[in-house]
Amino acid sequence: MEFLQPSKNIQQVIPNLALMLQRNAVRFGEKTAYQERKGGKYAGISWEQFYEDIENIAYRLQEIGFEKGSKMVLFSQNRLEMLELELAVMASGGMAVPIFYNFYPETAELLIRHSDAEFLAVSGFIQLNRIDPKLPLKKVIILDNFLDERFDNLLTFESLLEKMPEGMESPLHFEANAGDICLNMYTSGTMGIPKCVQLTHQNILSQQAALHLLWNINDNDRFLSYLPWHHSFGGIFELFTALYNGATYSSESSFGKIPKLIMENWRLVKPTVFFSVPKVYEALVELTRESKEAEDLFYNSGLKFVFTAAAPLPEKLSQEFERRGIPVIEGWGLTETSPCCTLTDPTVKRLPGVVGKPIPGVHIRIDEESEIQVKGPNVMVGYYKNDEANSGAFTEDGWYRTGDVGEITETGLKLITRKDRIFKLSNGEKVIPTDMEKLIQHKCHYISFALVSGSGEEYPVALLFPNKKLMDNPDYSISPMDGCFCPRSLDELGRCLQGCLHDANCGIGQKFAKIKAAAIIDDELSVENNTLTPSMKMAPNSVMKAYKVHLDNLYGADSPVGEDVYMIRLDGG
Repeated sequence: MEFLQPSKNIQQVIPNLALMLQRNAVRFGEKTAYQERKGGKYAGISWEQFYEDIENIAYRLQEIGFEKGSKMVLFSQNRLEMLELELAVMASGGMAVPIFYNFYPETAELLIRHSDAEFLAVSGFIQLNRIDPKLPLKKVIILDNFLDERFDNLLTFESLLEKMPEGMESPLHFEANAGDICLNMYTSGTMGIPKCVQLTHQNILSQQAALHLLWNINDNDRFLSYLPWHHSFGGIFELFTALYNGATYSSESSFGKIPKLIMENWRLVKPTVFFSVPKVYEALVELTRESKEAEDLFYNSGLKFVFTAAAPLPEKLSQEFERRGIPVIEGWGLTETSPCCTLTDPTVKRLPGVVGKPIPGVHIRIDEESEIQVKGPNVMVGYYKNDEANSGAFTEDGWYRTGDVGEITETGLKLITRKDRIFKLSNGEKVIPTDMEKLIQHKCHYISFALVSGSGEEYPVALLFPNKKLMDNPDYSISPMDGCFCPRSLDELGRCLQGCLHDANCGIGQKFAKIKAAAIIDDELSVENNTLTPSMKMAPNSVMKAYKVHLDNLYGADSPVGEDVYMIRLDGG
């Protein structure tokens, strides 16, 4: 066993979210807690009013039968009403269960039934229309202000804001135990059906106590945020970093989807910290090249740091931020660990795959099979109604098995792959597909996603999905490799990739792990067809299932396919 210990220990953790909210209402009073863009400007709510709303909602929830231990599914995109309702649920002894706002009816119903929630909140008509009125729910709360005659248990959010009677004791549970479950969050499900992670007040607040020792974030900071709250990166890590420290959380009005609107909101908010995934950083950096004004706006002196997760930030982007004197921080963790376990040190040169050292209170070790295991106050209670997953989740001595494979280096933990991505060829040799996937995407940024497969076969092959947006608008200035001529079509990309794939093969040490064929598929992975998770990560099992005919063709079949494809054959050397 190899161990990686935290450099500091947490001294004190606020016991529960009710006490945190009460503390902040007193400390920050008239300061803006949260704001949204309305028309051409941002308008917000003060901590004082925010806290009063949460108390009123909690009181009205009690009136409709919401008790300690009750669950509420929140089927909504990020918005003030969802946030107030979620916090009211958690701070009054209940459990919030946020789910992706755009789930199809079948998936939404599956999770609602699995969660055993008796209460449901929906954002508006789109979500309500995906709900069966016959679901066994006590109340359905709609955040938009209208009713629907199909539902006899529908309640408007507006009615929950009615002021509770004067002199009433606060309905919030200030005495809640740190170990009480307050949040059930479904995983992204990159390798299968989502699992329901049960998280406590301590899980969430210990993380903030740890980050408080590392970061100088306070009530003068401004967040411009689009990361969805049904996912742990946005809904726990980023959101509670803002809430805990009294910073102003500004909801990004395009939900991270329209780069030009993000930049316009950037101008209005002037964020001091920014949390994002690499693809959004790439789009914003591209915009800075259009004008000196955009460049000066984005790389402003008030920006303390940018945080990246979900995938490593491409080296060229890291260098651009470094050149501008803006620290880049990367982290690693899982929903099961609330989520953050490690952070990189912005004063240390970033290395590919290295995700830093443990945050205070978190301990990491590597077992004999190179699996990363975690212990600390951030680790979940367990999965809800999933005996199979729980049976293998923890070691006999209580460490959480993350399923990630890694190694310990001088600068911190280095990620290698997911344990369940490793496969064996027909000759018994083990292949780590992510090694080749990373090399391919490093060689060619015209590839959005790469998947290497080959379980039980004689050799590995790859499915490649082009970056259609970049091919439609090629930019010679950001080509990472000398000689890249910015392909504009599938045929051009295929001819160009022949050499890049050969070079990528040369970067793989074991001959058996080199790919011998690849298919560039003129199609896009998406959340709608389940090939991407709601957090925009590739779902490998779903991709292999959806494109099985292409995999078969790479191994010699000649089956008809529905998409344009460019096939590449390599010698594997």
